Amino acid sequence: MPSSVTPRDRPSARPTVAVILVAAGRGSRAASAGGPPKQYRQLHGKPVIARTISAFLDHQGIDRILAVIHPDDLELYNAAVAGIDDPRLLPPVPGGADRQASCLAGLAVLDTEAPDYVLIHDAVRPFIRSDAINRVIDALAHEVAVLCGVPVIDTVKRADAEGYVEETVPREGLWRAATPQGFRYAEIAAAHRALAARGISGVTDDAAVAELAGHRVLLVDGGADNIKLTTAEDFHMAEQRIAAEAFLACPDVRVGTGYDVHVLEPGDGVTLCGVFIPHNQRLKGHSDADVALHALTDAILGALGDGDIGKHFPPSDERWRDAASMLFLKDAVRRITERGGFLAHCDVTLIAEAPKVGPHREAMRAAIAETCGISIDRVGVKATTNEGLGFAGRREGIAAIATATVRLPLVG
Repeated sequence: MPSSVTPRDRPSARPTVAVILVAAGRGSRAASAGGPPKQYRQLHGKPVIARTISAFLDHQGIDRILAVIHPDDLELYNAAVAGIDDPRLLPPVPGGADRQASCLAGLAVLDTEAPDYVLIHDAVRPFIRSDAINRVIDALAHEVAVLCGVPVIDTVKRADAEGYVEETVPREGLWRAATPQGFRYAEIAAAHRALAARGISGVTDDAAVAELAGHRVLLVDGGADNIKLTTAEDFHMAEQRIAAEAFLACPDVRVGTGYDVHVLEPGDGVTLCGVFIPHNQRLKGHSDADVALHALTDAILGALGDGDIGKHFPPSDERWRDAASMLFLKDAVRRITERGGFLAHCDVTLIAEAPKVGPHREAMRAAIAETCGISIDRVGVKATTNEGLGFAGRREGIAAIATATVRLPLVG
């Protein structure tokens, strides 16, 4: 709930800053058929809006964050921010018919907060950097309105109605407008209310609202990478960027191996890599005896130097009787995440005369990928026979060998 103490009453040497995230749009250019609005799409395993909120929460100069959302999106929003626990994030407010109305709705809620400054930002710009936020806030010490933008470096052409070049526009002084756009709160709130009172609507840029009120707007560089996610290609490039940043942040590469074997006995099928395969035998074990996932879990634990599956899930513990081995794999992946790393790749080889793995290979890869939170191209599943030799050749059991590559940040 909003504090009853206004920012100006708080003993602080710095101005108080609130952020309005504009997230009420229904843009469909980046959405797949039937998919959610782009601000709620997953971007490398995390909703776009959650990434944007986190970017501002990571900045110590931000006191409040308020998302303005579409009235139909409350469940999507709550699901997206479920993992964020920070009192600076206020409950969302429903937006209006257009951006101008949505911003006015957000400003009205912030009246009880009375911040010194307000930054208005597109929820689908998750790559905003702290230095750009700093430039906007610092400029507001002597300006009423500040626009985060990017200087135009390309040659600009103006076309006629038929698509032919009409003229070359000098690019000196040209900027691409972006967000955040920062304002002294009292002035931008008054400017928005004045437009609404005059019946003027459809202004798509808050800096334009300030201009219409007679305020000068200072341009500051927001960085060329502060992109707005609009098209499917934007999302593809964003995925690649985040993946690259994650790899650079985790230079400690570990490789672990795991091996497991389970006896076969009469039954109706086996579970391998989380997929049940009908068969005239089953694997004997305390849990579901998924030999492949046991080997893979051990491979991950080996890469972490964190014991083995028997240490964390001993067969003497009745809690794990008939348990799905995906639980063990999830726990191993959790241990990677808690250390700030990620699973980069895994590979499983099954050694069995039967059943045939080939028809189920893709389902197995998909099950592992989903459990580990990685893309399916980072999962390998193979199978081979033992050419009739040994216990596997005699169909007495199934063995599995697994390899896992883990990346961790450097410690110390």
